[in-house]
Amino acid sequence: MKRPVKAIVVDDHPLMAQATMQLLNEMDSVEVAGVAHTGKEALELAETVRPDLLMLDYQLPDQPGTQVAEKMKAKCPGIHVVIFTGVDVSDLLPFVLSQQISAVVSKGARETTIKHTVACILDGHIVLPNSLIQQLKLPSKYATEIALTEEECELMAMIVKGETYERIAEQMFISKRSVDNYLRRIYEKLGVQTRVQAIERFVQSRQYAEMN
Repeated sequence: MKRPVKAIVVDDHPLMAQATMQLLNEMDSVEVAGVAHTGKEALELAETVRPDLLMLDYQLPDQPGTQVAEKMKAKCPGIHVVIFTGVDVSDLLPFVLSQQISAVVSKGARETTIKHTVACILDGHIVLPNSLIQQLKLPSKYATEIALTEEECELMAMIVKGETYERIAEQMFISKRSVDNYLRRIYEKLGVQTRVQAIERFVQSRQYAEMN
């Protein structure tokens, strides 16, 4: 018999956490192994539970949900992370592209939507709202040509993976100010103004395809 999927629910609102837990427990394949109300509690709980699924509030009192997701993926690389949010999710695209998030769901979603979302990601799919899909334009038949240097491509590859500027500076043996200067030049070459636009343009490029 296949073991149930172990889940952790993380939400600083007790009623929302309880409702999510009850909803998951209605699914035959899922077993809620614990509830946390802060990112710190969630990470500590994961040490003993080793969860397969994380139902994560985007806005927590001690740290952003994306930061918790990044740390959780480091602890449990195979974990599926579902972000619950009631606010704009445009900044989440880099985390989706770096495979740190399996799904983004509105807190106002119907129970059936949440259950279907969990079922889909456990089958290996990614579930996103239209607001994120609209940002992610599909590449054309032939990858876009760009003219980034080897160092600029290395930096952008780390941006796609969700690395922080501090971590990028450490790995490239440069200062954080130099990272900012690199990014300014990259934005100019790509003809973009934001990190999300730069990621979108880069992942469609032939240089990115050759790196993967």
